[in-house]
Amino acid sequence: QVQLVESGGGLVQAGGSLRLSCAASGRTFSSYAMAWFRQAPGKEREFVAAISWSDETYYIDSVKGRFTISRDNAKNTVYLQMNSLKPEDTAVYSCATSYSGTYYKTERRYAYWGQGTQVTVSS
Repeated sequence: QVQLVESGGGLVQAGGSLRLSCAASGRTFSSYAMAWFRQAPGKEREFVAAISWSDETYYIDSVKGRFTISRDNAKNTVYLQMNSLKPEDTAVYSCATSYSGTYYKTERRYAYWGQGTQVTVSS
């Protein structure tokens, strides 16, 4: 059974930083792409960043230069380092693992999801 457990969310002031973690179990972590999505109140879930099995990364424009996705295959964990946070980054952040090693930006390409962790950025 594949499980993804996020941690690291919280309340931070604008300009601050947080590091989210997503611990995976139940499959060969290193073979699959991982991604972070977020859902703000009243909005649809959106793709934020992804990393392939070979460490290729992709970000949406609004987080480029501020967020960094990385993975530690020895720990079966993917991270999202978020710097220079803005109030519009407030959302529930969820990690997901793909059906393959290639990253995608669409939800339907991801097989398993975590429960999410709340990130709140105050102005």
